[in-house]
Amino acid sequence: MALHRFAFRAMAAQNEVQIHAHDARLARESAARAIDEVARIEAKFSRYRPASAVSRINAAAGGAPVAIDAETRQLLAFAGECFRQSDGAFDATSGVLRRAWRFDEGHVPSDAELAPLLRLVGWERVELGEDNVRLPLAGMELDFGGFGKEYAVDRAALVLAQAGIESALVNLAGDLAILGPQPGGEPWRLGIRHPRKAEHVVATLAVASGAVATSGDYERFIEREGVRHCHILDPRTGRSARGIRSATVHAPSCVVAGTATTVAMLKGARHGLAWLENLGLKHLCVLEDDTIVDRFA
Repeated sequence: MALHRFAFRAMAAQNEVQIHAHDARLARESAARAIDEVARIEAKFSRYRPASAVSRINAAAGGAPVAIDAETRQLLAFAGECFRQSDGAFDATSGVLRRAWRFDEGHVPSDAELAPLLRLVGWERVELGEDNVRLPLAGMELDFGGFGKEYAVDRAALVLAQAGIESALVNLAGDLAILGPQPGGEPWRLGIRHPRKAEHVVATLAVASGAVATSGDYERFIEREGVRHCHILDPRTGRSARGIRSATVHAPSCVVAGTATTVAMLKGARHGLAWLENLGLKHLCVLEDDTIVDRFA
């Protein structure tokens, strides 16, 4: 059985599908369908696409409800559940904070810049009906950035499974779904990078199923006077997450793994680690003092 690899670009990142199969044509056609599914989700839910469902909802903020389909409602319901289970740390309306944080320019916003944006943050204001949704305040926004890519990972893996693929790995910018072990029952071996040493691997994880996601403070950040301001922003303060440099979680689905890592980062070392323990999810975290907490064993 050969390993077939298919690289592609989506969601502003380089990605890959790996498939073990005897039939090269089956592998190629299955990968193409999975990649098409990723493209569909990006077109439908990216805030950067003017015609996307998210953009339409945001454009109507402060006005009438917007009709939504079952898939969009399911994702909004998931966002609401994440908000509740995280005690407000995960909030899909917090994307407006990026207006003040300009990471490409190295701009750290003042409290005065954040204040008007924080008034637009608040999942509890979202009016979600059976077939419509309304953002009551002009300027409010939904942002699926906290789980959209992970949802695409899960959907791509499902497409492969429906095509009869039994051993595969979907990798969207480091967020992964694992569809069965490799030939001979061997697990996939995943290297987890050190958040401060790009070429250094903190750990190598053996995974045969489920999904693995990582959040960290090392991809988009600003350094000011020895303080790292990362792109993971607390919706309650508008400021960057502190205490955990990176969090990696293994879960049954990538949306669960991805949101769990984000919430852990936002809750910080003490409360974030306790939260992951309570969830019963395998995890590996690198703390601010470089301590490694490994609960994958």
